[in-house]
Amino acid sequence: MSAYWDALVRYFQQIDWVHLLVSLQWAFLGYFLAINLAYLILNYISAFHIVRYMREHRAHYLPHGLRQHQPPVSIVLPAHNEAGSVVTSVRSLLKTDYPQFEIVVVNDGSSDDTRKVLIEAFGLVRVPEAYRRRLPTETVEGVYASARFPTIRMVDKANGGKADAINAGLNCARYPLFCVIDADSILQPESLSRVVRPFLEDARVVASGGVVRVLNGCTVKGGMLEKVDVPKRLLPTFQLVEYLRGFLFGRMGWSPMNALLIISGAFGVFSKERVIAIGGYRRATVGEDMDLVVRLHRNLREQKRDYRIRFVPDPVCWTEAPSDLASLKSQRIRWQRGLAESLWSNLGLMLNPRGGTVGWIAFPFMLLFEFLGPMIEVTGYVAMIVLWILGLIPLYAFVVFLAAAIGLGVLLSVNAMLLEELSFRLYTRPRQQLWLFLAAVLENFGYRQLTSVWRVTGMLSWLFSMGRRHQWGRINRDGSWQQPHEEEHPEGAPAAIATVATTVDVRPTP
Repeated sequence: MSAYWDALVRYFQQIDWVHLLVSLQWAFLGYFLAINLAYLILNYISAFHIVRYMREHRAHYLPHGLRQHQPPVSIVLPAHNEAGSVVTSVRSLLKTDYPQFEIVVVNDGSSDDTRKVLIEAFGLVRVPEAYRRRLPTETVEGVYASARFPTIRMVDKANGGKADAINAGLNCARYPLFCVIDADSILQPESLSRVVRPFLEDARVVASGGVVRVLNGCTVKGGMLEKVDVPKRLLPTFQLVEYLRGFLFGRMGWSPMNALLIISGAFGVFSKERVIAIGGYRRATVGEDMDLVVRLHRNLREQKRDYRIRFVPDPVCWTEAPSDLASLKSQRIRWQRGLAESLWSNLGLMLNPRGGTVGWIAFPFMLLFEFLGPMIEVTGYVAMIVLWILGLIPLYAFVVFLAAAIGLGVLLSVNAMLLEELSFRLYTRPRQQLWLFLAAVLENFGYRQLTSVWRVTGMLSWLFSMGRRHQWGRINRDGSWQQPHEEEHPEGAPAAIATVATTVDVRPTP
């Protein structure tokens, strides 16, 4: 044993550590260039398809003659301790400009007044409705309905997590399509029509997702988005830039290749029977939204079915972003853990002979750049700084590394801003554009690196606690975007819809 140890020590003593570390830094630089080049390619794919999308839909989003053919949709709204925002979100859904829909709110064992405020706001009473338990869930205490708002029902159940709450909502859903909405999100009146349209255009579509935008800084009254603005604080503004980059470029780039691996849990429409056929949402993951989409891909490809999962680039859903570091850290750790769980449990899809584009390109991309990327990025930054301080690499190498890592990040963020300005034009005032430009630059000096550290924490959390269920935790939300409102009824919806239509025009200018 002693001889073996001595041989091992001599082996490590012979290694030229300085040369090895310097070589690793050039490898890090190559990785940074590769990941940003891949993102740039996605950018240009997205830009091409968004421009074409806007050209095809610039006049009327959906001809009035086709509205009667829109399939009915069950809107499932899981809520746990959302007393401060859930009523506003439901009021927003009541204003939906859609022929036939229902709203199924699932109170997932809230310890606050979520159940109480829903009952009082919408006059809910317990009804003897049959509950068909197609998907296993925690105990359902009762189902509530409203005489004043016949489209609203509430499922009151024991706490089981978001995935369990959605499954309970699916057990109660009456319609062939379902749409999942977060309890702190706001929809525009035509949001549902926009995201359902792919189902009308192509019978092969099994899921469709839309853009999620940051609600901080906006004004909502009576469940309706009255004013679009940028956040006043820097942290939510950084996230606004992230959302522009992630949705307009990231997801839009994968959609034409039928390789979209995630539809946001805040807003997506799915075929109910397809989802039930694969067992509904999986409770064992905190990334239930991505996990569901990856499992849909895997299951349908194993069955050799011709299917499509689409993304709609319209700004259709608004949600409040965390405004404090503690909440943001918790969110990013969960996101990374959810990504790890989704990829690991569906590893059989990668490089599968039946995997297609999603198995041969999108899945390896997610594994190499999204899962391993934060670890490589943080290690690269730390190692480069240490080597430069110790004088083991020249200054020019350090500058080249920073220019590549930070400069390309700024380019990606500014590109997202420019595409937003050329297409949807929600932030048209010079003050808004200047603030977003500053955020697009400044986020690369500390913020992006900090979120990478949190993502590494999430990856390690998953690695050292595999097999154990992770709790969601609590996100603090200030709800400052909500304004006092008068009591409203369904018949008052058209006036509110007209008001918002004049305030928020998502169509491109001629």
